[in-house]
Amino acid sequence: MIARELTRMGCAIQLLTRLPAPSPKAWSEEALARSARYFPLAGLTVGVIAAGVFAFARLALPAATLLPAILAVGVAVLLTGAFHEDGLADSVDGLAGGHTVEQRLAIMKDSRIGTYGAVALFLALSFRIGALTELHSPLLAAGALCAAHGLARAAAVIAMVTLPYASDPAKSRLTSVWRGVRGYEVAIAIVIGAAPLALLPPRVAVSGVVFGAFAAFWPALAAKNLIGGYTGDVLGAVEQAFETAFLVAVAAAVGLALP
Repeated sequence: MIARELTRMGCAIQLLTRLPAPSPKAWSEEALARSARYFPLAGLTVGVIAAGVFAFARLALPAATLLPAILAVGVAVLLTGAFHEDGLADSVDGLAGGHTVEQRLAIMKDSRIGTYGAVALFLALSFRIGALTELHSPLLAAGALCAAHGLARAAAVIAMVTLPYASDPAKSRLTSVWRGVRGYEVAIAIVIGAAPLALLPPRVAVSGVVFGAFAAFWPALAAKNLIGGYTGDVLGAVEQAFETAFLVAVAAAVGLALP
């Protein structure tokens, strides 16, 4: 049983990051289909590494304010291969630029990035860097980064449960992942993603979760109304919306001196 769960964890890490997973069995159909519960674990892994980079840069460059934030965000993007950022850009291009369901899905599958996607990507990265710049405590920043990355992946798992798959699963190279996520798997994902909230002051944590969930709701709603459900790109947009809004809300709450 432990080996099976480790294999599923390996699936999640291989799917959502560029980090190596030790087991060659990680891409079995059964393991991949049941790996969604560990998506937040992959996010936490990215968050921990990004938090370490932020803390080291803050200690090594005590006078710098912007550079540690840029390094932390940049490392997180590198660790995921810009997987979620690509989904955000494609989703915004398709949902905002298409006029029919077929046209929107076609735009989202196009590897080229359009004006809408470029602007959305720039704003998301800028907001995250700006928010981290306001977090001067390495411990607070670590908690915020880990919670943002973990819960953002949990938000994507929730979207997989609440929305139908909009495209043809048979045409996806990840057909097994789009099988129905089970209720208890969502609960596991939420618990894993929420664990780092213990590092944050309660009201700061609540602010981040509320605004993160509010932001993630909109790309999910737009996808439901405009293409009939989610795709992998939409999940990336949901993740990016939650992560960005969470960090901005945490920074705002800290700035307002909430206990």
